Amino acid sequence: MQLAVAFISEDSSYSPNYPFQFQTICPNSDVFRNLTCSNVLFISRLRSALTLEYTSKHCYMDKNIAKEVDQKKKKKAVLISLAIIVLLIASVMVLRASFSSTIKKENITTAVVEIGNIENTISATGEVLPEFEQVITSPINATIKSVSMDAGSAIKPGQSILALDKQTTEMEYEKLKFQLEAKKNNIHKLDLELNKSFFDIQSNNNIKELKINSLQAAVEDAKRLFKAGGGTREQIEQAELDLKVALLEKKQLENEIKSKQQTMKVDKRESEIAAQIQQADLSELQRKLQQADIVASRAGVVTWVNKNIGSTVKEGETLARIADLGSYKVSGTISDTYLNELRTGLPVIIRINDSTVRGTVVNIHPTIQNSIVSFDVQLDERNSKLYRPNMKVEVFVVTNSKNNAMRLPNGPAFKGGNTQEIFVVKSGKAERRTVNTGLSNFDYVEIKDHVKPGEVVITSDMSDYKNSKEITINN
Repeated sequence: MQLAVAFISEDSSYSPNYPFQFQTICPNSDVFRNLTCSNVLFISRLRSALTLEYTSKHCYMDKNIAKEVDQKKKKKAVLISLAIIVLLIASVMVLRASFSSTIKKENITTAVVEIGNIENTISATGEVLPEFEQVITSPINATIKSVSMDAGSAIKPGQSILALDKQTTEMEYEKLKFQLEAKKNNIHKLDLELNKSFFDIQSNNNIKELKINSLQAAVEDAKRLFKAGGGTREQIEQAELDLKVALLEKKQLENEIKSKQQTMKVDKRESEIAAQIQQADLSELQRKLQQADIVASRAGVVTWVNKNIGSTVKEGETLARIADLGSYKVSGTISDTYLNELRTGLPVIIRINDSTVRGTVVNIHPTIQNSIVSFDVQLDERNSKLYRPNMKVEVFVVTNSKNNAMRLPNGPAFKGGNTQEIFVVKSGKAERRTVNTGLSNFDYVEIKDHVKPGEVVITSDMSDYKNSKEITINN
């Protein structure tokens, strides 16, 4: 292999405009070995050396070199800027790590890992309601005449709550009463007509019987006269024909009697049914008029009453509510995303202020409104001083439980994932560990591994120390 090099000649005869000499040498030759740093220029710099010629034919080379130099300067500036940014970021990380490596004891909360029972819960909201609440509705279309009780008032059975103006309904009752009397009179009239028709038809039938008997006698007389020679066969045939006609007329009359009697009976029955219906309507209206005296049927507390005196209320419209405050339940609501986990019979924990009570899911409403499922909770203790009607409470439905599990009090340090970063306190330092969590509720979190019972764990929020493996705790 040969190498083309350029070197500064020591000979004084070189050209001043081109002070370089070129020679192709072999790397193993004595010339290559005798080359020194003072006279060897690499080919990469040869292009720059050649630009020293002061001829116009090489001006375009100057421009290219200038551009290349500018690009190199720009690249150098970019690299320097990137290096500075990297150094700044690294400095910030180092400073942050140095500042985060210590924490005051008063700024953290700790808890001891213990063995105990734990329940997995899903959160819901609830409202305390009386277990039995009587809703009193208006039995008639009327107007509110007066109100005797306010909401919150205790009430006894038979005590008046409000009064309705019943005048219109009473007039309707009297009208129905007259109509019923008219129908009863019509039934009595049908009875009379039926009896009269029966007697008339019976009389006609008796007359027909007499006529038939007379015609039978006439037939016998005609036959005797014919035998005696005093009569003709035509007379016999005429007498027999008259008898047959009379018999047919009697049969026709009997059919008419039966038909008319049946028709009259049907008419009478129809009138009786209509009268019975009207009697039922009259009795129902009478009952509603009695119920229009709005009184309590049981002891309790009036939780709501319509106090709009003079306003018109329709039949079935709510007038008042009376609750039995001796027994309560909880009406709960939860997102429909938990519908598959919710079922009747599940235990429930209800938090009321700083106290908790327990109950059981007894009913799940089949309808879903605005992605919300409603359910009813029967309380283990149905009467307590903690309960207030319409009180909002926190509800936790227990979906799973475990005994003798490692647990920690729930706190800001736990973010809800199955894997958590925690800090274990030991000898004045907090060591970061990665643990797996299991069941959880508003009180406790199950810790599955990498801790032991009795170890102290920081339960406050340690997000600012997520890059620290160990923290010094200062008093």
